[in-house]
Amino acid sequence: MIASLTGRVTSTELSNFIIDVGGVGYLVHGTGRMISALPLAPEICTILIEMVVREDAITLYGFIAAEDKNAFRLLQTVQGVGAKAALSILNTLTPQELVQAILAADKAMVSRADGIGPKIALRIVNELAQKVGNISLTTGQSPDIAGNAGAAAPDIQGGISASALAQDALSALVNLGYSRSEAFQSVSACLAEKPDIDLPSLIQHSLKKMGRD
Repeated sequence: MIASLTGRVTSTELSNFIIDVGGVGYLVHGTGRMISALPLAPEICTILIEMVVREDAITLYGFIAAEDKNAFRLLQTVQGVGAKAALSILNTLTPQELVQAILAADKAMVSRADGIGPKIALRIVNELAQKVGNISLTTGQSPDIAGNAGAAAPDIQGGISASALAQDALSALVNLGYSRSEAFQSVSACLAEKPDIDLPSLIQHSLKKMGRD
């Protein structure tokens, strides 16, 4: 199983690129955003790889950041979402935007991706509502695409905590009968005003914003 590749990118297309590793060229599929950020040979870069094995093909999908790879994997846990559909979604939405769309039950945002219809988009936001925290679990280092080994990745721990807190608050409010989209707007507003708020206070203030003490 190939987990990562380190080498020189020798050519790029809109949806794939070739990375030369020790004289062997690997065809890797990726999002346009990621491919446009790749350094070309002679610079060396490291790419995270998700290898998808089918009866008729072995396909490599590449990612710069672990949260993109996590999102790619998580999307495929939804029935009807394969590797191509997952990559299409990530070509349109960043992992952070995907988290926002799921928490807000915003199927329209997800259906902006090519090949993703309203039914699949609705299934994604519904089925991943309780799993969305798995998208942004990485707080360590990401592969350095510019070749400067050891560079620290951005600290996203605060984003992880906020996401988990928002999930718990949303779950509580939905159990009280509020729609997820309404609850998301209220929770988001409270977190923007008081980023250090605890869960009981977040629920209480969210209820007040929605007109219920």
